[in-house]
Amino acid sequence: MNLRPSSALLLLFIVLPGADAADLPGIPQFIDEMVARHQFKRDDLVQIFQHAHHRQTVIDAISKPATLKPWPEYRAAFISDKRIGGGLQFWQLHSEALQRAEKQYGVPQEIIVALIGVETLYGSNSGKFNVLDALTTLAFDYPRRADFFRSELEQYLLLARDQEFELSRVQGSYAGAMGIPQFMPGSYRTYAVDFNGDGKIDLLRDPVDAIGSVANYLRQYGWVSGAPVAARVHTAEDAASLPGSRTVAEWAAVGVTLENPVAADQTARLMEFTVANGKEYWLAFKNFDVITRYNNSDFYAMTVHQLAEALQKSHGN
Repeated sequence: MNLRPSSALLLLFIVLPGADAADLPGIPQFIDEMVARHQFKRDDLVQIFQHAHHRQTVIDAISKPATLKPWPEYRAAFISDKRIGGGLQFWQLHSEALQRAEKQYGVPQEIIVALIGVETLYGSNSGKFNVLDALTTLAFDYPRRADFFRSELEQYLLLARDQEFELSRVQGSYAGAMGIPQFMPGSYRTYAVDFNGDGKIDLLRDPVDAIGSVANYLRQYGWVSGAPVAARVHTAEDAASLPGSRTVAEWAAVGVTLENPVAADQTARLMEFTVANGKEYWLAFKNFDVITRYNNSDFYAMTVHQLAEALQKSHGN
């Protein structure tokens, strides 16, 4: 292992208002593990956590995710003229990288653009939470998912050492996702790619690296090139309650009809969305479920899909 100087982790800490995190239960043991497992210097980690802060705003935010909103309200926040217009500009500005990503990874350009658009409005809003504070707070004061965030905090410290960035200055989401595509630290270290070929991976500032990394992420989680994402259907209410996945042909046999044709052997699950005038029904195919690996929410994946359709339609005109 090529260990860079540990002083790279200690640059320019910003002391912000908030409760000190150093005394949270579990931090001394975590420091012990990082020293033993990754050869960090104990004094460096002690100093890092002395400058980290517990943020109640992080706990409040993760306790009330946007997906708790009704579907029409959630959708309206992302499918808008502003987001479509910004997406078309982003597409035009980075057309070469998007074409290359689609060719290399098999992920449509509009899906990549839409996902970045939903996540950060094409890089213009990558989050207002200090990532070190957010991950420390969740790792040691959010029992429901403490193991996950403890792992992500570990990955964040390793990422900061790998990338030699100022870990105390990075801003991201309340969950610790960061950069133009909002990668969690573990995903950053696993799936991010140097797509512009400059010898470094920079998801915080480089949209070309973000484009390639989003495409690689989806591909690694099983994106199937040329396969459908979701299809609007009509169905009787008794069919709508059927669980599990079936082929399109099997869904048709129980009264589910597609608005647009899809190959009969494609497998999908049936989804229901409450809208102003009743219910909408959709079939979700494998690629839809791949999008949920980015954010485990049907609302989220449907928003990406519908924004991608809107972008594709406008881009083609």
